[in-house]
Amino acid sequence: MIAAHQPPIYLKSIALLWLGLLLAWGSLATVFAEEAKPKPRIVARYSDTGIMSSEGQEKFKVYQYQQANGVTVFTDKAPTSTDYQILLYECFACRPDSDIDWNGIRLFTRNYDSLISRAADKHQLDPALIRAVIHAESAFNARAVSRAGAMGLMQLMPETAKDMGVTNAFLPEENILGGSKYLAQMLKQFNGDIALACAAYNAGPTTVTQYNGIPPYPETQAYVERVQILLKRYRDTKV
Repeated sequence: MIAAHQPPIYLKSIALLWLGLLLAWGSLATVFAEEAKPKPRIVARYSDTGIMSSEGQEKFKVYQYQQANGVTVFTDKAPTSTDYQILLYECFACRPDSDIDWNGIRLFTRNYDSLISRAADKHQLDPALIRAVIHAESAFNARAVSRAGAMGLMQLMPETAKDMGVTNAFLPEENILGGSKYLAQMLKQFNGDIALACAAYNAGPTTVTQYNGIPPYPETQAYVERVQILLKRYRDTKV
């Protein structure tokens, strides 16, 4: 039997080299194509019912998935025809009908003690009031973000943070100083009335002025009550 003619070894090497180059080029082309794709648009809707943590912090269950057109969707309803992942968004007692026992919930008596003392001295505030507002706003979570976009320990809205000279609302020092500055402004505007100042901190000073008192908003009324309970408790602990 006559053996079939075999190509020289160097030709095999050249062929393998070209094959490798083609595969590498294909991989690079895929990477470039992925980078060239427009960034997906995000559509968000949030759940109205959540999960309560041991700290009384409400966690909203959100389902994330991607549609065929590249749109990333966040929704409170589990999709039935696509893969998804579950996210939890924290919202500290944002519902006025929350059943948290504010008279018994654990206090944060030493967290950020030096920063709170410094802010209290600078803006002539009761440290217990700053601590009560932080507790009511974020449960001392420096990375907290509300559905409305409020940020950090004292839940500063972007415009408020800017007005108070805060460049990074997630830095505790900047957030506490900026939030305390705003709280002091509200106290001054409402002649030292803590309830009205807290209502203004929550709903805005214009709203409080319009209603000539605490606005008839369930969230704001619950917030003011919450801060007053926490304020008394923090004062009683001699923080």
